[in-house]
Amino acid sequence: MNPWWQGESVPDLPQWRRAAYKELDLWLRKPPAPRAVLLSGARQIGKTTLFLQSIEGLLVGEVHPGNVLYVTFDHPLLKLTGLDEVLRLWRSIEAKQSGLEYVFVDEIQLLPDWQIWVKHQVDFNKGRRIALTGSATPLSMLKQESGVGRWHTIRLATLSFFEFLRIQKKQEPNLPEVPSLTGLFKWNEGDFSKTGTIAEPLAAQFHEYLQRGGFPQCALASTVTWAQKLLREDIVDKVLKRDMTALFGVRRVVELEHTFLYLCLHDGGQLDIPTLCKNLGVKKPTAKNFVELLAAVHLIHKLSPLGYGKEVLRGKHKVYLADAAIGPSVLSKGRALLEDETQLGKAVETAFFKHVFTRYYKGNVTFAYWRGKKNHEVDIVAEVNGRLIPFEVKYRGKNTNADDLTGLREFCVSKNVRRGYVITRRLSDFGVLRQQEKGVDFELLKLPAPLACYWLGRSELNSASYAE
Repeated sequence: MNPWWQGESVPDLPQWRRAAYKELDLWLRKPPAPRAVLLSGARQIGKTTLFLQSIEGLLVGEVHPGNVLYVTFDHPLLKLTGLDEVLRLWRSIEAKQSGLEYVFVDEIQLLPDWQIWVKHQVDFNKGRRIALTGSATPLSMLKQESGVGRWHTIRLATLSFFEFLRIQKKQEPNLPEVPSLTGLFKWNEGDFSKTGTIAEPLAAQFHEYLQRGGFPQCALASTVTWAQKLLREDIVDKVLKRDMTALFGVRRVVELEHTFLYLCLHDGGQLDIPTLCKNLGVKKPTAKNFVELLAAVHLIHKLSPLGYGKEVLRGKHKVYLADAAIGPSVLSKGRALLEDETQLGKAVETAFFKHVFTRYYKGNVTFAYWRGKKNHEVDIVAEVNGRLIPFEVKYRGKNTNADDLTGLREFCVSKNVRRGYVITRRLSDFGVLRQQEKGVDFELLKLPAPLACYWLGRSELNSASYAE
C-alpha cells in the first residue's frame, strides 16, 4: 500500500486533479486550525485517488517517504489488526525521520471508537497530520461530542460536468470565463447569442453525462449501458446490501431497497412519508429511519421548505439523488431517458442542484425550496448572507417566457427579490427577462443547463471565492 517506501511511485495515478485537491493540500501543509481533515463522500467517488495524489504532492515537496503512511481498513486483515497496531508495524518497518508525519486512513468508519483515536492524535501528537476518508456521514454525526473541533470535513461530490469532460479528455469549446453567474446579467444579446452558438457541442455531452453519471469509473466505462450497470451493481447495491448492514446494523434490506427504489421514482419531488408507507407497507418510523440512513451514506440529499418554525416542521422535504444517473441506472432506463421529457427534466434538476450545492456549500449558504399560498413552487432557493437567490428548472423543447414562470415571479414579488435564474434546455434560450409586477422590478436570467453546470464546475475548480 506504500510503494514510496521502496522508492516507487503509485502506478496509473491520474495527473489531472479535482477541485477538492487544493483544499485537502492546504489542510495537510498549512492547516488553518489544529485539526485532522476528513474527506467524506459516497462509495467509489474518488476519495482514495485524491489521497494518493496528495501523497504524491507531499513527496515531491521533499517530505521523507518513511514519514508517510497510507492504510485502508477495507482490508479485512488490517481491520482485525486495528489502527494502533498498524502504526506500530509502520514504525517497525520504516524508522521515523525528521519532520512531520502524515497518516492517511481510508474508510475509518469501519473502526470502533475512531473518534476517540482522532481526538487523542489531534490533542497530543502535534508532529503528526491526520487525513481520513469515510463513505458515511456518521463520521460527523454519531458520538460527535468525542471529536468536536478535532477535524475539518471536505465533502466530495460526484464529478461535475466540467470534471466529467476533463476525465473523458473531451475537447472543450472556447467559452468565456464566468467566475460568477451574476456577471451574466450585464451581458448583451450579442454575447448571449455568440456564446450559445459556441457551446453547441456541450448539449450532446451533457446528455451523456446525465446517463453515465459523475462516478469516475462510470464516466470512463466503454458504453452507457456498462456505466449504468457499474453504478447499479458496484455502487448502489454494495451500499444498500453491505454498508447499511456493517455501519448501521440494517437487517430489513429488502424494505430498504424498496424505499430507495421509491425515491428513485420520485427524484426531485416532495417526499410524502404516509404515501410511501402505504405503497410499500412499512411503518412510519422505519421509513423515516431509512431516508435518514440513505442521506448518511450520501445517496440522497434532503431539501427543506423555505421558512422558519412551523413552516419547516410541517412541510415536506424534497429529495434529490446524489447523482443524476443514479435514478436512470437503478430503473434501467438506458438511453430511453433522453426520450422521456419528464424524467429527463428530473435528471437535469438533480444535476443542477448537485452543481449549485457543491459550488457553494462551503460558504455561509443554506438551500431550500419554496411553495407559495397558491401551490406555485420554486425548485431551489439559496440563502446567502440573508439574500435569497431562486433557481427554477425548465428543461423542455420550447423557449421559456414569463408566462411559464408563475412560481418564480410570485416568489420575487412576495420576497422582494431582484434576481432569479431559470435553467433552460436550448442553448438559444439564453438571456435576461426584465419584469415589473406590483411595484417590484426584477430580472430573470435564462441560462441553458449545459452552460450552467459547466461554469459552476469550472469556477469551483478555479476559484476559492463563494460570491454569488
